[in-house]
Amino acid sequence: MDQIKCPVLTEKTIGLLEKNRYIFDVNINSTKTEIKKWIEFFFNVKIITINSHRLPKKKKKFNTITGYSTCYKRVIIKLKPGYSIPLFSSKWKNK
Repeated sequence: MDQIKCPVLTEKTIGLLEKNRYIFDVNINSTKTEIKKWIEFFFNVKIITINSHRLPKKKKKFNTITGYSTCYKRVIIKLKPGYSIPLFSSKWKNK
């Protein structure tokens, strides 16, 4: 479960929950098939499609040192009708 970082909860993603779509930040090295296996096993759901994209790096500056923020891959998952993922459960409290 280390591959899946956390669910993304914004105004836009909460609107997508009505269409049975969930958005997660995942490890940048994980593939779609790995993510599908993890989510289907961990939440006991069936997935129709997975779309993914990498977020752009953001420039950070500490005094004279310039660097970049950590980069994640964001995944949009569409579930079969009748399935859902509890986003506010105890599984996410440790993350």
